[in-house]
Amino acid sequence: MSSEKQILSSESESSWTIEDSENLYRIEGWGDPYFGINAAGHVTVSPRGDRGGSLDLLELVQALRQRNIGLPLLLRFSDILEDRIERLNACFAKAIARYGYNGTYRGVFPVKCNQQRHLIADLIQFGQPHQFGLEAGSKPELLIALAMLTTPSSTTLPGPLLICNGYKDRGYIETAILARRLGHTPIIVLEQPEEVSLVIQASQTLGVSPILGIRAKLSAQGVGRWGTSAGDRAKFGLTIPEILAAVAQLRQAGMLDALQLLHFHIGSQISAISVIKDALREAGQIYGELVRLGANMAYLDVGGGLGVDYDGSKTNFHASKNYSMQNYASDVVAEIKEACAERNIPVPTLISESGRAIASHQSVLIFDVLGTSNVPTRIPEAAESQEHLIIRNLYETYQGIDVHNYQEAYNDALQFKNEAISLFNFGYLGLQERGRAESLFWACCAKILAIARQQDYVPDDLEDLEKIMASIYYINLSVFQSVPDSWAIDQLFPIMPIHRLDQEPTERGILADLTCDSDGKIDQFIDLRDVKSVLELHALEAGQPYYLGLFLNGAYQEIMGNLHNLFGDTNAVHIRLTPKGYQIEHLVRGDTMQEVLSYVQYEATSLLENIRRRTEQALAEQQITLEEAQHFLENYERSLRSYTYLVNPA
Repeated sequence: MSSEKQILSSESESSWTIEDSENLYRIEGWGDPYFGINAAGHVTVSPRGDRGGSLDLLELVQALRQRNIGLPLLLRFSDILEDRIERLNACFAKAIARYGYNGTYRGVFPVKCNQQRHLIADLIQFGQPHQFGLEAGSKPELLIALAMLTTPSSTTLPGPLLICNGYKDRGYIETAILARRLGHTPIIVLEQPEEVSLVIQASQTLGVSPILGIRAKLSAQGVGRWGTSAGDRAKFGLTIPEILAAVAQLRQAGMLDALQLLHFHIGSQISAISVIKDALREAGQIYGELVRLGANMAYLDVGGGLGVDYDGSKTNFHASKNYSMQNYASDVVAEIKEACAERNIPVPTLISESGRAIASHQSVLIFDVLGTSNVPTRIPEAAESQEHLIIRNLYETYQGIDVHNYQEAYNDALQFKNEAISLFNFGYLGLQERGRAESLFWACCAKILAIARQQDYVPDDLEDLEKIMASIYYINLSVFQSVPDSWAIDQLFPIMPIHRLDQEPTERGILADLTCDSDGKIDQFIDLRDVKSVLELHALEAGQPYYLGLFLNGAYQEIMGNLHNLFGDTNAVHIRLTPKGYQIEHLVRGDTMQEVLSYVQYEATSLLENIRRRTEQALAEQQITLEEAQHFLENYERSLRSYTYLVNPA
């Protein structure tokens, strides 16, 4: 590095503040009140939100690594989960008091958002003061809910609700109905016309009256990726004619009094509050009509959709939302109260299935950077008179780049580079000359990009230059296993370094994972203005680890991850804040190679025996020494017991 560059770099580092990092990574927007940056330039986590107590994330990761817990590492903060449940219930309590709503709120957590046992156990424990229940969308999830949910010890207190959604067969329905005998409050939501007759038959056979709900296909449409969850062609729910037919069937069977709940769902991650209001208005009218038809209505389930502000912009953008949790609760209460007041009917108990809003914040994925691949941008040597004209033209272009002509210079450099490749392909340029031409081209791009970054407006033909010049940061992670929604549906998650935030990040990069797949990368990142194609990162320091964190990933990501290239589950640690710091409540070790191989029907003992026999054969043929054979077998056996990810020294 030249002395001039060293001076500029030193001045840049000394002038950079943690406030600059807060603004750059938008941590206050998406992280409040749980995540921030301390004076040391480390990300902090405040598991209890604004009620006090925080942890230094870097120090926590270092302490866990000293316990031989390797990266990548999923951190779950139980206190955040508890805080999210309390906030949601407090918002509804405030709205109920404000509008004089003569009813209650009873939330449920959709098990599909995160089925991990320790998380569900925590959620049930934290939800007990609020009679917070579960929603099951399949038979396996129903079995989880029945075994995990507690039943009320006193008949004066209601127990948590169990909302039974999803496709149902006779076994599902009978299990849910009989659960009433155990003290549970299962509500079987009819989502397909065929389920009505199944419920009637099962109830008559068992002699147990069920509590039933109906899921309506609303005409109100959602927005964004899950906008088609509602409407006439939605996957689940009954149309108005089908609802009327179901009411008629239940009346004929003498079971209309069992119908007590109306359910709707307009999609996950609703970014616009207006969409929620439209759905509530329509649902309120349907609820009132069901009361008029004689149904014993008592519950209204508004489904999921309460969004998470992943980019911190507080806008109607698919990775954000233009409303708060309090806005959401207030609109639900106000709209349903108004609908019931118009018909002079009692208000229902309100239910929401807010899984994403409850589970997202409690989970942080930490991973390290293994290395980088950078575009060579060193200052080029002057072109000699005897060098090819293309090389001389490129060097002349490089020398002439300034703020007045940088756009023209880029187009010239691109043309000269393409001409150099053509000349090489036809044999008029040698390999060294082509390399010289490409080096000059990248030097031009670096100089042009430095100028473009200082401008208020960047011309359209230079918009991709930032991504073209980006470094590739190789991360110890599988996108397919740990962040599948980033790959599958372009979901945005906040990603940032968890340390060195008192230093300016001088590099721009994309993230490439360990898999042998070109899709195994993250090249879209949150930004105030839509989405950016590169992430600001620090240059790696020799011998020093560089840690990144991916935040708000506690919903859906774990269970939807796959075993691409046989990278398994990561280590997961449950952390609880204590007066003296923190305690590790649970450590769930990630998959070993032996475990992931067993998922695809390879038995470790058979593999070892095959390798042993081949080793003996190689020994007999003198292709390997005894010492080498022993070393090879020990490595093979040790690998089977090891983590599927790369192991770097702490």
